[in-house]
Amino acid sequence: MLRYILRRLGYGVLILLGVNVLTFVLFFTVNTPDDMARLAIGGQRVSAEAIEQWKEQQGYNKPLFINTERDGAAALTETIFYERSVPLLRLDFGFSDSGHDIGHEIASRMGPSLALAIPTFILGLAVSVAFALFLVFFKHTRLDFYGVVLCVVLLSISGLFYIIAGQWLFAKVLSWLPYSGWTSGLDTARFLILPVLIGVVSRLGGESRFYRSLFLEEASKDYIRTARAKGLSEYQVLFKHLLRNALLPILTGTVTAIPLLFMGSLISESFFGIPGLGSYTIEAINAQDLSIVRAMVFLGSALYIVGLILADISYTLVDPRVRFE
Repeated sequence: MLRYILRRLGYGVLILLGVNVLTFVLFFTVNTPDDMARLAIGGQRVSAEAIEQWKEQQGYNKPLFINTERDGAAALTETIFYERSVPLLRLDFGFSDSGHDIGHEIASRMGPSLALAIPTFILGLAVSVAFALFLVFFKHTRLDFYGVVLCVVLLSISGLFYIIAGQWLFAKVLSWLPYSGWTSGLDTARFLILPVLIGVVSRLGGESRFYRSLFLEEASKDYIRTARAKGLSEYQVLFKHLLRNALLPILTGTVTAIPLLFMGSLISESFFGIPGLGSYTIEAINAQDLSIVRAMVFLGSALYIVGLILADISYTLVDPRVRFE
């Protein structure tokens, strides 16, 4: 088991190296340092002196990968790639193009992202699994049929519709909840109710339909028929036997999603004015601040790899039949 974890960690490091290099190449292929200088200064008709001055201030006046003007190790270290991308491997995110500490911004914005993501994740999972079990309990009935139709309708609607309709109904028409905003303390709850509710509803259709198919497949197996033949109630069959043996597929999506909760929701945070990592990324994209965008891409990749490793480890805890050599 330990050898397997170490091997997966080694693969993860190699993947992060590849993501780091690929992201750097893509970003500087789309926008050269001269293009970034023009965007930052504001305008295409910018003098060459102003461009060079901005590049020197931001540290973009060096070669990308190899500095032919330096000898030895300095040929590699005195480059934009070494100064901007290599520190990411030790989670040193550096400074944005506007001069702000990216690591400090990530730490301060992680709280609002988690405040939105954790309730949405837990409630969404609980409601989806419960609704799927409800449909399985009443399978081949009208309730099951209309429940599946509802799932298809829900997953066919864009997430933006839920946000706009929710804000219009609950904030404008009924005036029960605020449109958007953020505060500290207990007052935060009233700004989170609407985005959490919309997040749960928007994922209900797709996840419930997936879990229903999963549970129906498990319900057709021999151990379920044996449990029913022994006279166990349908409640005991569903929750004690079926749900327990269907945990592996559920666990895959659940554990993998946990590290990504730190990244926040790009759309919800932007629409509801929540100062989390999702809105931070959107603001960086709009401002063409590539240092922030590259840092967030790297952080998301690292968290996703951690999630996959945690999912593999958790398999052995749920199903003792799973063993890694």
